[in-house]
Amino acid sequence: MALEITDANFEEVVLKSDKPVLVDFWATWCGPCRMVGPIVDELAEDYDGKAVVGKVNVDDNSTVPSEYGIRNIPALLVFKNGEIVDKVIGAVPKNVLAEKLDAHL
Repeated sequence: MALEITDANFEEVVLKSDKPVLVDFWATWCGPCRMVGPIVDELAEDYDGKAVVGKVNVDDNSTVPSEYGIRNIPALLVFKNGEIVDKVIGAVPKNVLAEKLDAHL
């Protein structure tokens, strides 16, 4: 299961992580987000110990999405050493997200 990332824990979980981090910006009302959600949860299990995988609900957390200019969801950002190193906007297959994470392991 993916971690719940919030405005309050974003810095600690994402920016200070010593592993690559995949962050899924989503909302409950977003159809494509509901398609990607289970894939993100699978990736959290697949990459346990190798990468951090989490989700930010944009309705409950507005600071972080606005800081990163999130206008469309789902937006999936890969962070490494506190910096965005890759991103995908929209629903994509699991292998696309896995390749993006693998590139930064």
